[in-house]
Amino acid sequence: MLSIGQKAPAFTLFNTEKQPVSLSSFSGQNLVILFFPLAFTSVCTAQLCRARDNMNMYTKLNAKVVGISVDSPFALERFREEQGLSFDLLSDFNKGVSKAYDCLYDTFVLGMEGVSKRAAFVVDGEGIIRHAEVLENAGMMPDFKALDDALKAI
Repeated sequence: MLSIGQKAPAFTLFNTEKQPVSLSSFSGQNLVILFFPLAFTSVCTAQLCRARDNMNMYTKLNAKVVGISVDSPFALERFREEQGLSFDLLSDFNKGVSKAYDCLYDTFVLGMEGVSKRAAFVVDGEGIIRHAEVLENAGMMPDFKALDDALKAI
């Protein structure tokens, strides 16, 4: 499992505009990475809308936000539009990034294999993990207070 103080695993994934987005794209900025199991589900929607509703705070803390799931970029595009999300949703369709961040279910509900666990990471501008939370229970929300406190401490 990844822990605070480690270098965040590098990644490049496609966003909803079919453009590649890399961890290195955020060099010099803080980054909140929110892994979520599936678009259009209630807890995932609540998780990402919570981030959407707090974008002013993240901006003041020099932080960007990305959401990552194994959904296709096409499904994520529709989800992003419906929820009015102002940050990138990235498709980890091939599951490599979810695996690198140790947040991939072997088996999820309805026998689905290889779905991202709900997780929250804060990565500082130098690529160091400052907050890491991976939830086994997809019905739970990340501890946003702890995430926010980690950002404020940078």
